[in-house]
Amino acid sequence: MMKPNLLLISVDQMRGDCLSILNHPVVDTPNLDQLARVGVLFRSAYSATPSCIPARAAMLTGMSQRSHGRIGYQDQVPWDYEHTLPSVLAASGYHTQCVGKMHVYPARSLCGFHNVVMHDGYLHHNRIRTANTAAEFYDSCDDYLPWLRERAGADCDLLDLGLDCNASTVARPWHLPEALHPTNWVVTQSIDFLRRRDPRKPFFLSMSFVRPHPPFDPPQAFLDMYADADFPSPAVGTWAQADDPDRCGLNPITNKGIVPRHRLKRAQAAYYALITHIDHQIGRFLQAMLEHDVLRNTVILFTSDHGEMLGDHHFFRKALPYEGSAKVPFILADPGGSLKLNRNTTNDQVVEIRDIMPTLLDAAGAAIPETVDGQSLLPLARGERVDWRNAIHGEHECKDMSNHYMTDGVLKYIWFSQSGREQLFDLSQDPQELINLADDERYRTSLENWRERLAAQLADREEGYSDGKRLNVGRPAQTLLKQALGASL
Repeated sequence: MMKPNLLLISVDQMRGDCLSILNHPVVDTPNLDQLARVGVLFRSAYSATPSCIPARAAMLTGMSQRSHGRIGYQDQVPWDYEHTLPSVLAASGYHTQCVGKMHVYPARSLCGFHNVVMHDGYLHHNRIRTANTAAEFYDSCDDYLPWLRERAGADCDLLDLGLDCNASTVARPWHLPEALHPTNWVVTQSIDFLRRRDPRKPFFLSMSFVRPHPPFDPPQAFLDMYADADFPSPAVGTWAQADDPDRCGLNPITNKGIVPRHRLKRAQAAYYALITHIDHQIGRFLQAMLEHDVLRNTVILFTSDHGEMLGDHHFFRKALPYEGSAKVPFILADPGGSLKLNRNTTNDQVVEIRDIMPTLLDAAGAAIPETVDGQSLLPLARGERVDWRNAIHGEHECKDMSNHYMTDGVLKYIWFSQSGREQLFDLSQDPQELINLADDERYRTSLENWRERLAAQLADREEGYSDGKRLNVGRPAQTLLKQALGASL
């Protein structure tokens, strides 16, 4: 019997709570709900390094950030990892294909895939005409834009909507026919892969969407679905800054501040509409899989690289340790039942993006390289008793907000390395992180324990954050770990 096909569906910047199966008050995701019904929904899934590049390094290599070396956002650092998910699967007899976002360097690096049909979205670094070779300029390393220009006009560009690729507070509807939207393009190209694949081999397809990352540009029909929605107000903790003296919220690409209510409401509507648009396009692909007779022999994993603060605690975008930014949706589905998963269930163990590679390799019966730090989720998904990790460590360079966090899914400890500020949240009672318990005497012992655990976690790191017992405040934060990346720097 042929090994199962593997489908990794990843989206960019989708919050972990934006699934209707999780009783979100507004967003509607019927196809993702159905995937959860034929699989397992992991409710405590996190991105340890919540921005695009480091999160995708974990996704592609199965490594923790200490191993893959990316602890902040930095473009144009070569990807030279020995083992990647597609390279191991290719060596195991799989036909491997990526459609959509890769966000690696060089941009056209295959990273183990047999072929990549790429659209990374708007990336500032490859739009600077004076700073790129011809091969790295956006016109050369993007496959969606020439496709679009063939159909909508040679002067079409990603700038046409007037929305910045980091504008989490402004929105407008897509201006061209829906079939030309980048979300539809990913599915159109993925369906074409089903036609062109080698039928003698199982396939691994990475279907990687740029949305709901900004620009917030859903087709009008999906924006209309949310026209009359009663949007929940963003969660604002008692610890959050209540004012915005510098009026940062007026900046369309702000990462903090108080945004005019009408502008924020429209951004919320467009963000949720982009998610529903992706959901419907996933439904389109599932129908195509039925027609190609591959659905029942395909294991499907759906997730995001990180979330979006969307106004929570007056923050926007990502890179922060809070739930809106660091928590991600995570569904492992098995429509044909070949993996014997405990289907239509939820699991609350803490899982992380680095668990994707070992999970899919396990499903394929492929050997898991020693470089992999993650763990296969199949035993958890089958309801087996497993010696699982008791917490995860996350972090991100973020200037004065550079942060580290640890969580076991019940409590979360946060340390801001530049100021030494600490936060402790009881997620079981306060999932929106409204009450900081760091100064609550009843949690003093717990706070000290988490602080010691983080100090041990950061021992011998090159930044000097810890001597193994105590945390050192004010050590310069880095985006990369030289110890891990070595020759790539």
